[in-house]
Amino acid sequence: MDGIKGRLAKGAAWITAARLITNLLGLVSTLVLARLLTPGDFGIVALGWTVLAILNSVTEISIGAVLIHHPNPTKEHLDTAWTLSAVRAAAVAAMLMVVAMPAESAFAEPRLPPVLAALAISTLIGGLGSPRRILLTRDLVFWQQFLVEVSQKLVGLIVSAVFAFIFKSYWALVAGTLASDFTGLVISYVVAPFKPKPGLRHWREMFGYSIWLTLAQAINTLNWRFDHLLIGAFLGKTPLGYYSVGDNLAAMPTREAIAPLTSVLFPAFAHVKNRDDGGLEKVYQSSQALVTMIALPVGVGMALIAEPLVRLTMTDKWLPAVIVIQALSAVFAIQTLGSLAQPLAMATGDTRLLFKRDVQAFVLRVPSVVVGLWLGGLAGVAIARAVAGVIGIFFNLQVVRQLTGIGYLAQVRPNLRSLASAGVMIAAVLVSRSALPSGVETSEMILNLASQIAIGAISFAGAQLLQWNLMRRPVGPETELIALGKRLLMGRGARLLGRWA
Repeated sequence: MDGIKGRLAKGAAWITAARLITNLLGLVSTLVLARLLTPGDFGIVALGWTVLAILNSVTEISIGAVLIHHPNPTKEHLDTAWTLSAVRAAAVAAMLMVVAMPAESAFAEPRLPPVLAALAISTLIGGLGSPRRILLTRDLVFWQQFLVEVSQKLVGLIVSAVFAFIFKSYWALVAGTLASDFTGLVISYVVAPFKPKPGLRHWREMFGYSIWLTLAQAINTLNWRFDHLLIGAFLGKTPLGYYSVGDNLAAMPTREAIAPLTSVLFPAFAHVKNRDDGGLEKVYQSSQALVTMIALPVGVGMALIAEPLVRLTMTDKWLPAVIVIQALSAVFAIQTLGSLAQPLAMATGDTRLLFKRDVQAFVLRVPSVVVGLWLGGLAGVAIARAVAGVIGIFFNLQVVRQLTGIGYLAQVRPNLRSLASAGVMIAAVLVSRSALPSGVETSEMILNLASQIAIGAISFAGAQLLQWNLMRRPVGPETELIALGKRLLMGRGARLLGRWA
């Protein structure tokens, strides 16, 4: 267990560094492009991305999950994985070309077919990467992930920003996507050299494991992309631009804050799944509480600062996106209470439970979004998603209970201190607002935003530490975070001493 925790710490360090950099680059990219382009530009490309996401989901093979789950993947497994990935990419590209004209008619958007054609090329590029990268992840080695993710994000940002500055066109978003995928292809072979030999010897084995993941991914993508199609069809491209950018900004803090942990948990769960000492349950509960403690302040905090952030960085033309950010960022954070059900089910091989969960979420969410759009337009969709998201937490808790036997209350109990601290943070920020600068000058807006961030961070951390000390420092996410920090510091210190010696 200690060896796995050590590798988890190193893996989390690499992914933390990658996420910090890519998060910053992603935020800069969104803010820069939001100033140079219009909401309608984002809406056009969002339609293309939505069509691509749906086609990707219904053809998903989950090759990475198969190789991580396999006890001893061989060169022939890698050849099969590469071949399946290439064939799938070609099939998706062909389908994009086929649906281009019907999509143009459905959304009354003549600019959509060229966008879909460009995304078809991007799909072909993305399907040819080196599968050997997955073996490194399987062994809890993540430095290659750092290099690929940072390179892709940096190149995509530079290309899209240059195109946006010169042409002031939605093609900047497409060009950034193409450049990012091509960079990922090249870097994948640099960090994980591989000479592919087309073959399908193990295709049955891969499909046997991934079939439920494929079905779950298809339902899940329809679930998450249905609202984009609905808004694009009934409200138009400009509201869809507000929604897609707001959705991305709302998800970014929570996603980037917890990614260093969630990325390593699937292979970590796979390593301990067969232990008979309750190792899987212990790792799950400690990881879940830590993820929630990290996600809540950043997700809820994003909801609290959404309006001043948008006004300062994106100008008032993006204010309709504020309600989307506020409604979704908080619920994304709360949903982490059961978010580790996904890597847990993948590690144990019980992927059928994920399909069942996603069907339940689909049945709940789609009617909610339709009613929300009918009653309240863009704001109604955001609120409906938030309500459905909170209810959907139960579906994840149910999956975890079936896999581990941990009851609902036992899953929630380790997170109570974090939930209470989030409540204190909300109260502190709201109460302090009347005393903060509220002018329209840039300096006043910066001071207002910085003050709210500082108050939120201090109040959450203070409330968390106070509760932990009053409860005589029980084992929980606080101890896990301290232990993780010590491992990272000790590992770095040992390396530095070794070099000095």
